Amino acid sequence: MQQARSLTTTRQREGSPWTGLWAVVAKEMADYLTSARMMILEALILLTAFGTVFAASQNLRAGVSSNDTFLFLRLFTTARDPLPAFVGFLGLLVPLLAIALAFDSINGEFNQRTLSKVLAQPIYRDALLLGKFLAGLGTLALVLTAIWLLIIGMGLLQLGVPPSSEETVRMLWFLLITIFYGGIWLALAMLFSIIFRQPATAALGAIAVWLFFTVFWGIIASLLARTLQPVSPGDTQALINQIQLELMLTRLSPNTLFSEVALAMLNPGVRALGIVLPIQLHNAIAGTPLPASQSILLTWPHATGLIAATIVLFAIGYILFQRQEVRA
Repeated sequence: MQQARSLTTTRQREGSPWTGLWAVVAKEMADYLTSARMMILEALILLTAFGTVFAASQNLRAGVSSNDTFLFLRLFTTARDPLPAFVGFLGLLVPLLAIALAFDSINGEFNQRTLSKVLAQPIYRDALLLGKFLAGLGTLALVLTAIWLLIIGMGLLQLGVPPSSEETVRMLWFLLITIFYGGIWLALAMLFSIIFRQPATAALGAIAVWLFFTVFWGIIASLLARTLQPVSPGDTQALINQIQLELMLTRLSPNTLFSEVALAMLNPGVRALGIVLPIQLHNAIAGTPLPASQSILLTWPHATGLIAATIVLFAIGYILFQRQEVRA
């Protein structure tokens, strides 16, 4: 009985497995926000946002009319030579920002021989790994929210009109999906940080995966669809099946999911993602924008896929991290 009471007292003194979680989150977020590489990336993204949105607003002001709607959404999608649209930059900069945050999150602790000292405190491995991930995700969300507010402020100054409730809902959902999109690359970089002991190797591995999905996966998906679903001349149904298979394969890429969400949320005229047959357009009014609630339902599977991929990558890293030996 006395031994059981002693064990209970010890557990109460140590606390739950998540005792040090928020301490890890606060410490890591402070490190991220004050690091030199983070400041460089923030400056790069802010300059990109300012340049592209300012150029887009100039184009919109020059061609605005009384019938123009969704002007704030067009700030994200309007390009002006030689600058592309800001949403195109986001697809490139968000993965790089997420990878830069987490590529040395675990192996850096190993190389500096501080991991054993941290775990010697009342901080469990679960809390340490989850705290580092939440800190990176929180930092990413903070940076993207600041950019989102900057774009709204510039739009108010340049266009002279406030965003409508429809535009605000669409921009908020797009912001949330962008954070989820960055969460995948954050979890991937953290996974490589657990697997590889050298930070440079982990960073190059994460960037290689990003380049693979950005450049090569569309080509591979097209070749796989043509191989797995050959089409005979004049066979329309086989051609539709091949296109659907290729679309399904390309959607295994986070880049494709993000680009489709951006297309549906920032362009209210998009009513479907994928193949649209003429029979599906029966009784549809051409040019009518889709309500924000319907666009959210249209992109809900994409959000689910991004969250699921993040959870899977984090779970793999969690299992590998629990099996690693930590020495002083």
